[in-house]
Amino acid sequence: MDKIKVLIADDHSLIRKGLEQLLELEGDIEVIGEASNGKEAVEKAIQLNPDVILMDVNMPVQNGVNAIRELKENGCKAKVVVLTIHDDQEYLVEAVKVGADGYIMKDAEIDHLIKAIRDVYRGETYIQPNLTSRLIRDFEKMTYHSVKKQFEENNLTQREIEVLMLIADGKNNREIADELYISEKTVKNHVSNIFRKIDVSDRTQAAIYVFKNNLK
Repeated sequence: MDKIKVLIADDHSLIRKGLEQLLELEGDIEVIGEASNGKEAVEKAIQLNPDVILMDVNMPVQNGVNAIRELKENGCKAKVVVLTIHDDQEYLVEAVKVGADGYIMKDAEIDHLIKAIRDVYRGETYIQPNLTSRLIRDFEKMTYHSVKKQFEENNLTQREIEVLMLIADGKNNREIADELYISEKTVKNHVSNIFRKIDVSDRTQAAIYVFKNNLK
């Protein structure tokens, strides 16, 4: 079985070495390189062609957000998991916009990081559970009309757009039903149709899809 090739980008040598030692204990993960700043991360990604990049956001020379933007603009296929600290919320939000695939705190348990790597490698989105509510709060600024224009391209109905907006606000099916004066069963049907049309598998991915497309 092919191993997941990982590039670690962090400006602290001890963190890079510590992560490498922990990840190398996993039979399906191989650390193929390190970078100490965003510019080096871009260069190493082009040179080594990793499957997954662990990207610190607050680095010298070029920060992680700009590095992700450059990689995506250059067509890099590597998945990117953002490593962040509590004070980096503004960087984290921006990283979502430029195309990061995973979001996790540096103080998370190693099991969460390993899951993040495996999930994004499979094409899924991983958000550390206690980060989800933080990101959802930023969706509250979104306007109906900007979302409507974008999602008409996905053949979403007006009602589905309304439901999607409420999903992005973090509301559950019962709360959506109450707000739109429809049954919970109807909401469930709308949610299923939305997931199918925008090609996501859960509510968090739906919200992140909206956010990553700057629909606010």
